[in-house]
Amino acid sequence: MQIPNNTLWSKSKKFVNLSALSSAILLSLVPNAFSAKVPDGVVLADQQVVNIQTTAELATLDPQKMEGTNESLLARQLFEGLVNTDENDKIIPGVAERWEYSDDNKTLTFYLRKDAKWSNGDPVTANDFVFAWQRLVDPNTAAPYATYLEFMKMENVADIVAGRKSPDTLGVKALDDYTLQLTLTAPVSYAAELVQHSSLYPVNKKVVEQYGDNWTRPENFVGNGAYKIAERVLNEKVVLERNPNYWNDKETVINNATFYILTESAGISRYRSGELDLAYIPSTLYKDKNFRQEYGDQIFTSRKLGTFTYEMNLAKPPFDDIRVRKALDLALDREIITDKVLGFGQMPTYRFTPPYIGAGEKIQQPEYANWTQKQRNAEAIKLLEEAGYSKSNPLKTDLLYNTNEGLKDIAVAATSIWKKNLANMVNISLRNMEWKTFLDTKNQKNYTLAFNAWIADYNDASTFLTYYLSNSEQNKIGFKSEKFDKLMQDSYYVKTEDERADLYAQAEEELGNNHPFVAIYHYAGLLIKNPKLKGYEGKSPQGVYFIRDLYMEK
Repeated sequence: MQIPNNTLWSKSKKFVNLSALSSAILLSLVPNAFSAKVPDGVVLADQQVVNIQTTAELATLDPQKMEGTNESLLARQLFEGLVNTDENDKIIPGVAERWEYSDDNKTLTFYLRKDAKWSNGDPVTANDFVFAWQRLVDPNTAAPYATYLEFMKMENVADIVAGRKSPDTLGVKALDDYTLQLTLTAPVSYAAELVQHSSLYPVNKKVVEQYGDNWTRPENFVGNGAYKIAERVLNEKVVLERNPNYWNDKETVINNATFYILTESAGISRYRSGELDLAYIPSTLYKDKNFRQEYGDQIFTSRKLGTFTYEMNLAKPPFDDIRVRKALDLALDREIITDKVLGFGQMPTYRFTPPYIGAGEKIQQPEYANWTQKQRNAEAIKLLEEAGYSKSNPLKTDLLYNTNEGLKDIAVAATSIWKKNLANMVNISLRNMEWKTFLDTKNQKNYTLAFNAWIADYNDASTFLTYYLSNSEQNKIGFKSEKFDKLMQDSYYVKTEDERADLYAQAEEELGNNHPFVAIYHYAGLLIKNPKLKGYEGKSPQGVYFIRDLYMEK
């Protein structure tokens, strides 16, 4: 999932090889759906209202058209998928009460709860998921995650996305109103993990077809989550109110939630004045010892499953030349950014996939990660000279990022480091734009070097590695490697997790050998929370939370 700023999130837990379990065991042994748990004796505030900072205007509220974390955060409140995640990112029932795998792990069947309703009172059925998923892969939708179902090897995805087959041939069908069956072409034992994704949330067919692109307007909106839209003011706020038709509304406490679109500095100012209950902390402020002492128990930091990179457009000069790509990769001193610019737990990296994700434990940093920065700089300068650049003929390009104070700080630092370490042989200017325009610009490939951040969609290294498959909708930079694609394809057919981890490590190595990006660090979370707001402890490595789990103490 794409994120629009530099202070967010991700996910972390051990992979469970479900193929080792009997397919006859229905996975109804997981806990009941998470909800607000108010301890005995707690006195609730009279007003159950929460105010939350978000850092960018929403590009869309349509689940099948989303690609950013800001959008998916709102989607979690407005919709509910087959499964949810708890505070530790383990999957738990959502609209589906239970699910089971076939003996060969190629068929996955979900059994839906019969009390789930849309906010207009309609029942939520298996056909709503079929409609939404067929809509996701339909080329006419132009969904950023159109190929997502290919990652779980759902039948016919590639042919549908390519226009060779119709969406109704997708490997998903409603056996009846409350039974949904998925047909896979490979034994994906972690497929249930993948269905938590916001692109797979159901949508109400009647409403979508009646209003077209306007179905997400507040006056038309119909969702199946714990909340619905009460008001939306572009570039200012989105106001949510409880959905009385939500199946578990009786255990929901927060009545209204407002997401304010604010810069980091504006957000922390409003938090300090008592106007916000959950906000981001600018890294510059976090370094202030007095601030940390004053707000210590309100600050949450945590390691996250996400990676900050600068992607290169491989189809355009100068980054069609691997020597240039490698030079920039070598010459960037990651520790200056993680320790001096940021400084709240980011892990410097030359790799895309965090090694602490499921099945990522064999991923290693490249050999040159052990060199001194002086050695890396010398090799980088040599590569640029071979590519025809010099002080008198410097490499000229620009670095694109979306408007954000933290991203600007990192971009200024990175370009300064490159200029110094590459002996003035590069001249990289900065270009920033608002989030939606930034996404459009990247989708149109109208850039050379651009900020990118990827957050785990589920707890397995494949959520990172499938990003760069040749047929991935997320792979906008033009990276193609038959070896990489084959390693990922082979990973579906291994017999043990150890074998799969080995293939993932080889795939990451192949990716790194092509230098399609400059990976800088793996994310850490940094948030500040009103101590009266309970039910959120910042544990989720994906940064996931549901407002229905929260409550406000008096």
